[in-house]
Amino acid sequence: MNYLEFKEIRKKLNMKQADIAKSIGVGTRAVQYWEKGERKIPETTAYFVTNLLHEHENKINDSASPVVFSDLKIMNVPLANQYAQAGYLHNFADEEYIESLPTIPFTDDVEHRGEYMCFEVKGDSMDDGSYESYLEGDIILCRNIRQDYWLSRLHYDKWDFVIVHKEKGILVKRIINHDVEKGIITLHSLNEYYDDFEIHLQDVAKLFNIISTRRKNNRR
Repeated sequence: MNYLEFKEIRKKLNMKQADIAKSIGVGTRAVQYWEKGERKIPETTAYFVTNLLHEHENKINDSASPVVFSDLKIMNVPLANQYAQAGYLHNFADEEYIESLPTIPFTDDVEHRGEYMCFEVKGDSMDDGSYESYLEGDIILCRNIRQDYWLSRLHYDKWDFVIVHKEKGILVKRIINHDVEKGIITLHSLNEYYDDFEIHLQDVAKLFNIISTRRKNNRR
């Protein structure tokens, strides 16, 4: 997205620079830089404001009532991108570190209960060419599963997962079995070139459900 497209969307939304900055979770100065073409607009920001415009247009088409954006609830979720994931592995319990990470805004179409994180997908282990794939560079919104829930059977038939393993790192996988008695889960990759493997939950630092995925528009 270039600066002219961004500015045009803001005008269509009838929002001032300060208003859209607040919705995105950035300072007004950042919006000013973007609209002058002095700084590149992040892909995640472009995705968000485009979706915001679509929501605005849909509401106009569905109803004659004016759309009030001042009531829009925004949740800014920390992002562990590919460059930050090594740091996250060592500092996932450090609130100051989590607060230092960049954030991605999400509207109230997701529940605000619980702890949320975003991760950037690395590699091709979850890419089998189907619509269920997670491609390298995808941003996935995840909700933390409390450890006391690990003691009962995980709902792995409903969700895919991000597993923060103490040695193997951050894994995006599908769980195909959970031996509750032994505390062992079996991880599966969509890409057939990767074998299934088992890990013990005592070696897992964090476990997340994958709630949604953001992808570049020029990718399948």
